[in-house]
Amino acid sequence: MIRHGETAWNAEGRVQGQTDVPLSAVGEAQARALVAALAGERFSAIYASDLARVRQTAAPLARVLGLAPRLEAALRERHYGKFEALTYAEARDRLPGDYARFRAKDLDYDFGSGESLRRFNDRSIAAISAIAARHTGQTVLVFTHGGVLEMLRRHALGIGLIAPRDFEIPNAAINWIEIGSDAWHVQAWAERGHLDAALDDLQA
Repeated sequence: MIRHGETAWNAEGRVQGQTDVPLSAVGEAQARALVAALAGERFSAIYASDLARVRQTAAPLARVLGLAPRLEAALRERHYGKFEALTYAEARDRLPGDYARFRAKDLDYDFGSGESLRRFNDRSIAAISAIAARHTGQTVLVFTHGGVLEMLRRHALGIGLIAPRDFEIPNAAINWIEIGSDAWHVQAWAERGHLDAALDDLQA
């Protein structure tokens, strides 16, 4: 499972959510670096969120593997409603009541017009569970968003939704999760050695 590459909004610390922001030059280089890291692996299918930054991240590797990504809206990032396009500092200053509920991880707070943490978690787990059910015994490549990956790791490790996050979810890092009939196992997390090549690519 792979988070999309970097966007300009990532670099600026802006909340993207389901706003369709494309990759930056850094993100495009990260997407190319994934080819060297994973071109030798065998995958039965590729799934991707239908937002541009994820489709663009998946495209170079998908071409090399000869697999067309299956686009799924259920793999989208959480919908952050009125927070989208703001930095967290701007959200805190302009919407202090809403920001307090967000920071408190109120499971049912939905940003007024967005998606609650409870609903987002349920969507994320259901989407990956459905993919796993279609591909029993196979290895599948999934391109998605940081929020979805957070929900999956919490689910696999039995970490509650309101517990502090003590792990990183870097752009374009590689995460390996084994999904069995009775449990999910995190085999490797945030592999990013290949991203050094992305920096070399930009500096060339």
